[in-house]
Amino acid sequence: MGRLLHKMKAKLLKRIRRHKRIRRKVFGTKIRPRLCVYRGLANIRAQLIDDITEKTLLSVSTYDKDFKKKSACGGNAKAAEALGEILAERAKKKGIIEVVFDRAGFLYHGRVKALAESARKHGLKF
Repeated sequence: MGRLLHKMKAKLLKRIRRHKRIRRKVFGTKIRPRLCVYRGLANIRAQLIDDITEKTLLSVSTYDKDFKKKSACGGNAKAAEALGEILAERAKKKGIIEVVFDRAGFLYHGRVKALAESARKHGLKF
């Protein structure tokens, strides 16, 4: 049990280090907010953030009612694609077209990649 816990802590610390490195370079404004993606084991969350005023402009999650209508499961690539579509639609309604992508230290593959490509496909510019 001790080795497993140590391995999990090491993996989390690596992700946090990557996130800090990314955040030094990525900065969102009201015109071009930061799209921050977080993925858990069973769900995915995405936020559009204005770093100047430190406010969240838009937030979508696999917990949302709109998402539940499209997909039952929240922890797979199909769910990430559906979430990317919902994010792009809501961003267009708010007048947001361009974003800066922040993968929050997660590797750009799987669900993170599926969400980003779906948002691009539905009109967001990265």
